[in-house]
Amino acid sequence: MKIITTIAEMQKEMTALKAQGHTVGYVPTMGFLHEGHMSLMKTARPQNDILVLSIFVNPLQFGPTEDLDAYPRDFDRDHKTAEAEGVDFIFYPSAEEMYPQEASNKVTVQQRTNVLCGKSRPGHFDGVATVLVKLFNIIQPDRAYFGLKDAQQVAVVEGLIKDFNFPIELVPVNTIREDDGLAKSSRNVYLSKEERAQAPELNKGLQLAKATIESGERNPQNIVRLINKHITDHCDAEVDYIEIYSYPELKKLETLSGKIIIALAVRFSKARLIDNIILEIE
Repeated sequence: MKIITTIAEMQKEMTALKAQGHTVGYVPTMGFLHEGHMSLMKTARPQNDILVLSIFVNPLQFGPTEDLDAYPRDFDRDHKTAEAEGVDFIFYPSAEEMYPQEASNKVTVQQRTNVLCGKSRPGHFDGVATVLVKLFNIIQPDRAYFGLKDAQQVAVVEGLIKDFNFPIELVPVNTIREDDGLAKSSRNVYLSKEERAQAPELNKGLQLAKATIESGERNPQNIVRLINKHITDHCDAEVDYIEIYSYPELKKLETLSGKIIIALAVRFSKARLIDNIILEIE
């Protein structure tokens, strides 16, 4: 495995490998790798000749109230994890390498951002899209892997790839869950014992909604009320949002049809958890 810290060297390596006919799979991360990232690498490894992992804490996607310096970092641990998963290259640039001067251009995401978590993080997805345009051009992947736990990000990336005609296949990877159904997250460690016992009810609420839709319910307001009641009846937590949209367009629906996402965010005392399911309705 090779660690590369400069754009010029990364582009040189990738250009040479692509010229030899190798396929490149790419997993973008901000480091501090967990099982969700590992699932992306496990999915990507057998599908590509070369596997690239990037580790870059992108300052552009942090809001004014979010502490960039406090973001957890542990490169030695990440290096060992990546090596164990068969990564060929880690692209590990500094902020100065990625943004050596104030940019004269940036990407503005105009759709799919004013709902779900995006509505409380203005500018966040502009930062995500801008850095991905740079990373896609540097790494030149054939496939890029993103986790569906953050389904809004997957939707934004799908639009980015389509709108800018990147020759990249987007590969969404299903959410990794604990045995009791709770979506795995680094934030789960902040749950108290009682909250950890309650947290699987988020997924149970989503599964209850799925069963109700499969039984014929098509009114999105009824589904939202159903999930909200289930969570408030079983959790000592505040519901941030429960929302239903078309997917990946993230457009409001008057009646449920086609491909949809049901997404929620719930605040426990020291952790805000998100979860979602994506359904195809006949």
